[in-house]
Amino acid sequence: MRRSGDAPSLPPLGALLDAVRGVTWPARRPVHRRGAPGTHVSRLTGASPEFTAYRPYRQGDDPRRLDWKLLARTDRAYLRITSDRATIGTVFVLDASASMAFPEPGWDKWTLGAQLLIGLGAVALASGDPVGMVVGGAPTQIAPPRTRRGTIAELTRIVRETSPAGSAPLVAALGRVPNVPRVVLISDFLGDDGDALLRAARARLAAGDDVQAVHVLAREELEPPARALLAVDPERRQLERALGEETRAAYLAAFGAWRDQLARDWRAAGAAVHEAVTGEDPATAVRRIAHAALETAVERGVGA
Repeated sequence: MRRSGDAPSLPPLGALLDAVRGVTWPARRPVHRRGAPGTHVSRLTGASPEFTAYRPYRQGDDPRRLDWKLLARTDRAYLRITSDRATIGTVFVLDASASMAFPEPGWDKWTLGAQLLIGLGAVALASGDPVGMVVGGAPTQIAPPRTRRGTIAELTRIVRETSPAGSAPLVAALGRVPNVPRVVLISDFLGDDGDALLRAARARLAAGDDVQAVHVLAREELEPPARALLAVDPERRQLERALGEETRAAYLAAFGAWRDQLARDWRAAGAAVHEAVTGEDPATAVRRIAHAALETAVERGVGA
């Protein structure tokens, strides 16, 4: 559902795209689906494999992988073990519920989420990865993953034309994501479908997909001013309570506990979890997310 007014205008994106040029965003695990040759390590054999080692031939192995020259010289059957490279189709799921339109009038969470999507999308596209998006809301908007020129411009257009509103469950948007190896959820995770969303993410993780959750936080949520405020649920528009000094400490404790539990649950499921706070440079957040993937890949011996 759209707001009656115009969507907030994004800041110019040229500086962001320049700042993330040259950043690499590797797979956190080997790609398990066959696709076009790319830059990421794959579990599957491809058209342009990179030789890494030999191992003895065993019954059931593909005979096409035999090194026939070595067999002729030594009379021993060995397979050529390769490190193949593949592309990673990447789809972003961007939360467009009303709570992302906070704080008004700047709509800082929505703006930051959109900038992260565009920045990370440009990084993935530069590696030859197909990039698409699903915007959660009513109606749900979908851009299928593509590598063609103009992909980032198309994603930017959709974001610019979208206004966060309503309380459509993000799990429905995740269900519209096509069969791709990497799914990135960008949300404040304040919807009522948290358990269902985590179950759906677990199913994709169990299938071998790389699921990454980017938790967008407003500075005002972390550091509410020490004065009387009216706290309102933006997705129900119901007055909850006055947030004065007496309740501020209780709020900070409850919000901090929820934030920590959210990260623990998603990490326990196998997802990567990143936080981004309004007011920070979006290019810095993009580089931090990409670097975390690189560290994980190195730890797992995957490589970039």
